[in-house]
Amino acid sequence: MKWMKFALPIGVLVVGYLGMKGIEASASDSAINEEVDTRPTVTIEALTPEDVRVELTSYGEIKPLETTNLAAQVSGEVERWNAKFVSGGLVRRGEVLFEIEADAYEAALLLAEANLASAQAQLIQEQAQADVAAKEAKTMPDARVTDLYLRKPQVMSAQAGVKSAQAQLKIAQRDLENCKVKAPYDALIVSRDISTGDYVTQGSAVAVLNNIEYAEVTFPIAGFDKVFLSDKTIGSEITIEVDDILGSQVKGIIHRDTGVIDNNTRMSYFVARIEDPYAIHSHKPVVKFGSYSTVSFEGKTLSDVYRVPQELVTNRLLWTLDDNDKLKSQKVTVVREENGDFLIQGEFNPNKVVMSLPEYPQNGMAVKVIKTTSELVTAKAN
Repeated sequence: MKWMKFALPIGVLVVGYLGMKGIEASASDSAINEEVDTRPTVTIEALTPEDVRVELTSYGEIKPLETTNLAAQVSGEVERWNAKFVSGGLVRRGEVLFEIEADAYEAALLLAEANLASAQAQLIQEQAQADVAAKEAKTMPDARVTDLYLRKPQVMSAQAGVKSAQAQLKIAQRDLENCKVKAPYDALIVSRDISTGDYVTQGSAVAVLNNIEYAEVTFPIAGFDKVFLSDKTIGSEITIEVDDILGSQVKGIIHRDTGVIDNNTRMSYFVARIEDPYAIHSHKPVVKFGSYSTVSFEGKTLSDVYRVPQELVTNRLLWTLDDNDKLKSQKVTVVREENGDFLIQGEFNPNKVVMSLPEYPQNGMAVKVIKTTSELVTAKAN
């Protein structure tokens, strides 16, 4: 029985070995050993060149075209004032703001008219006497006929008297008209410093007005944006969005270049004009003086540029694939940054732009293209 103790383990080993060989012998000869593809995967996209009209944006404060310290041109007592002649009131060009007592100026006008009539009568009389002297002079020797005899100095003096009286009449008419103080333009009343019964003197300031026929926005353009300004910037349309709760938008015109560059910021400044900002002649949104605004307008058109996400361009390099599906970095020129994209130009293959890079891309690295970005988007949509 001792030999059984040694024979049994040896038998088990022999049977196991024979079983293994049997399995190997029964294995199918058609078994295929597949190679593992270790290439990193990428997605690519074909880019199409386009013409892009650059949109420039800036900012600025909305201000009145002009501010006037209104003054009385005649002296007198304030008799009445317009109900809209209050702080915040809106008045139209030529509208009467307040009236000064006119009795003295009406009397001065009557006196001026009377003086003119008297001067004209004096001129008629002198002219008649000059005509008589001229007729008599025809029968007299030339030596006795002088300018004084012909009454020429007297006529000239009478003519001067008429002109003086006409000037006085014109001044009297103007003073009477100035008793009614009118708005010099469509205006916003900023402040009023008079009331009924106050006595105002000639030249004394009585109110402050803002011109609301036009508003202006002075806005800066950075040096790097100046190259994108159109040749027709002055006179072009501009969109002005007011930074308020409503976010009102109005159109304006770029009126002028201020002609200076700021010493500290190196920015150029332009001025846009808004017509009828307080909408007293239209139904457009009201834009108030002192509001801050964002302005935008069109600049130059960039021809044949490619739009790519910013993350695809590093150190001015864009990754593409060559004909053998190997990575290739190519130098590009970033023309402009716009809305998170780069607008680029350069000599590269636009049909195989890599949209998703391996972690450590290398020139000549073999990669596997899984799908184009557009195909992935379509697959997700379906």
